[in-house]
Amino acid sequence: MRRPSWLPDAFVLTLVALIVLASVAPVRGEAARWAGNLTNAAIALLFFLHGAKLPLATVLQGLAHWRLHGFVLAVTFIGFPLLGWAAQPLLVGLLGLELARGVLYFCVLPSTVQSAIALTSMARGNVSAAVCAAAVSSLVGVFVTPALVLALLGSAVEGIDFGQALARVAVQLLLPFAAGQLARRWIAGWVQSHRGVLRHVDQSSIYLVIYTAFSKAVVDGIWQQLPLSSLVLLVFVCALVLAVALAACHWATGRLGFTMADRITALFGGSQKSLATGVPIAQVLFAGGTMGPLLLPLMVYHQVQLMTCAALAKRFQARPGD
Repeated sequence: MRRPSWLPDAFVLTLVALIVLASVAPVRGEAARWAGNLTNAAIALLFFLHGAKLPLATVLQGLAHWRLHGFVLAVTFIGFPLLGWAAQPLLVGLLGLELARGVLYFCVLPSTVQSAIALTSMARGNVSAAVCAAAVSSLVGVFVTPALVLALLGSAVEGIDFGQALARVAVQLLLPFAAGQLARRWIAGWVQSHRGVLRHVDQSSIYLVIYTAFSKAVVDGIWQQLPLSSLVLLVFVCALVLAVALAACHWATGRLGFTMADRITALFGGSQKSLATGVPIAQVLFAGGTMGPLLLPLMVYHQVQLMTCAALAKRFQARPGD
């Protein structure tokens, strides 16, 4: 039986199921401590594999197309954070403090990798540039995203200390990533031939973080504090942020004289935010704080961007030959 086009993919459905499970059977006490330790180990493995998968040579070779990559990086790490920061007073009034911070959090994340490349390919964009742009965004994001989080959210989130956060980022993210880069010469072939297995590692680490984060949020009373009207408004806000990003990317790349293929690459690379990177970084930076409300906007934005950008990619695909 063919899957209905309106139905979210299995990954998103699993995330929703984990939130439901955490709501009725949250992990707590000693079990929560063991789950947290397992999650930290999974995140270290995840970033080791990210380092092993990312070909630094591809990043360096692609820098010749500096205008496109510079544009994507500027939108990702300057435009989005400024938008999220400037909108905070309005978002706090609409969504409440925790969800407003969650919107600002996903604004500082790097772009996606797999979906941005797949959408660019479907839309007949510049796929080689999309691969490089995604690699550059992921590499820069490992260093820049934690710095932006600490600068914009560090003093506002309970339980985070600047020095401790830097140490956790170095130990749990940067060291495994660097170790993966160093190990590429020996394991790059194995990593390339087992991409399906590694994708399950990515997803499993996200599942662990989501379940443990929402378990703690449920124990802290998230559903008593979060009315249904706020969830509806959150979907609207995420859709509006995406619409602004897409419109700005499309207009700016036209003004800069990019080819249509490059405009498509910039459109998908600049407007997407990575759930695969955002969830583990939140686990590292906000350990001790309540992550459930912080991650909920990212999960909503992730689904909105996939559905919207898939529809756009099909429209670009149907255009007359260039």
